[in-house]
Amino acid sequence: MNLPRANDPQKVNPDAMRKTGIDQRIDRFGAFASMLCAVHCALLPVVFGVLPALGLGFLANHAYEQAFVGFAILLASVSLWFGLRKHGSYLAFLFLVPGIILLVVGVLIGSDHENSGHALIVSIGGTLVAVSHLANLRLGHVHGPNCDHV
Repeated sequence: MNLPRANDPQKVNPDAMRKTGIDQRIDRFGAFASMLCAVHCALLPVVFGVLPALGLGFLANHAYEQAFVGFAILLASVSLWFGLRKHGSYLAFLFLVPGIILLVVGVLIGSDHENSGHALIVSIGGTLVAVSHLANLRLGHVHGPNCDHV
């Protein structure tokens, strides 16, 4: 994916030059958590019978899934909002909005984890949310004197 860089001085807010470590960590955590969610949703129908034997039966609980989806949506929305204020690009939202829609639709249509449509929709939604975090990281990266890969 080749996203535009936010290093044009006319387009970058001066505060964006000081992207804090916490911003990057939030996006990295969000991307990791969203991908973990996508993998969880994709594999859950396959390992549904094994989870209780491993003591991980709570992962098949629909309330757990709803809470995790809610947390992912909140984390991504806040992170991308702060990113937007720094880099000024809505590009990451082009991944986030469809991702949120798919996550919500997936949670609403499938309380039964054996439904492959539910798993597919929520997996794609989680992947899109993860991609939105990665896009936000990329848009917020400004090459400067401390950048070691210029």
